[in-house]
Amino acid sequence: MLGLPSRVLGAILLLIGLAADYPAEAKGTRSPPGTLLDSQPLPNAPAGAAAYRVLYRSTGMRGEPIAVSGAIIVPAGPIPPGGRKIVAWAHPTTGVVDKCAPSLARVLYRSIQGLNDMLERGYIVAATDYPGLGTPGVHPYLVGVSEGRAVLDSVRAARKLVGSGGAANAFAVWGHSQGGHAALFTGLLARSYAPDLSLVGVAAAAPATELATLMMADLDTSGGKNLTAMTLWSWSQVYGAPMTKVVTPDAVPVINQLANDCIETIFDVLERRGPSKALDRSFLTVDNLAQREPRRSLLARNTPGPLPPRIPIFLAQGSIDDLVLPRVTLDYRAKLCRAGSRVEFDLVPGVGHLSIAKDAAPAALDWIADRFAGEPAPSNCGAD
Repeated sequence: MLGLPSRVLGAILLLIGLAADYPAEAKGTRSPPGTLLDSQPLPNAPAGAAAYRVLYRSTGMRGEPIAVSGAIIVPAGPIPPGGRKIVAWAHPTTGVVDKCAPSLARVLYRSIQGLNDMLERGYIVAATDYPGLGTPGVHPYLVGVSEGRAVLDSVRAARKLVGSGGAANAFAVWGHSQGGHAALFTGLLARSYAPDLSLVGVAAAAPATELATLMMADLDTSGGKNLTAMTLWSWSQVYGAPMTKVVTPDAVPVINQLANDCIETIFDVLERRGPSKALDRSFLTVDNLAQREPRRSLLARNTPGPLPPRIPIFLAQGSIDDLVLPRVTLDYRAKLCRAGSRVEFDLVPGVGHLSIAKDAAPAALDWIADRFAGEPAPSNCGAD
């Protein structure tokens, strides 16, 4: 395997190292969601912590048992009474093919915003890859049910990893961009899918919310073209909605190229600008993706609605974000407030999309700490 790119080699080694239980799981064994199928130590964990690449059971698009990979990082030090609290990190877009799993990335620890702070506070960090990243199959990109189940089952897997008494059933979810979308769907699914867990709060930085608006509004930016291209590519396979129905023939090879490249660092983002330039606004053959079925229904299905009012929410948004537009996040905040949610909204001046999670992490983690402590959730609903 000499000469293979490190990420591809890592994917191969992951599947060799963790796949012993995968074939039986894929064939439909009855182990419950969140079952830990395998784990392998990861080197160089920060702050004296122990880190593991894991494979765990989750639920696929048709209710079938699937295996999902991820990373679980356990802090050093004695276990507190009642077990450690868990924060589920939901990662932003890294790609849509199996080699793009964050648990395979050389920058895994740096990509989890606020990781050192979480470990110093004594939290276990569960970082799912989502289905189809690090495991066989197509990644259901921006498919809310798929993301939310994977996040919830990563928390269950973390509790299995540390054993009885090692972790509480209380957890929070913290995500950025695609991960903000996943975090919101985690809140929507938590009570019905994982009644054994106790979700204390949802924190999201620049979450993808109104998908139809975001995709059509962003087509003049490189990032927006990428988001739309990867969504069309993934949904064409996940939902059987051919992208050839809505994109020009010349655009198909470019979209295929973008779909097979990963986003790990800022340099990967810059490298994607070249192919993205080939996708001008006219690469779509329709004026609005939401005007045609089945995409109209699919976009609506994967746009998160208001969360149950019992779940407090922290939203962070950069004021100069040109991918997840501030007005879209503000509209979602308004919907949450009208539904009776307690929302702490933080508009960060002069911050764009790529850095909002890093800049907002201290405030988000202070907010999460208060939720674990049982403090009343703040809300600035009604504030300008």
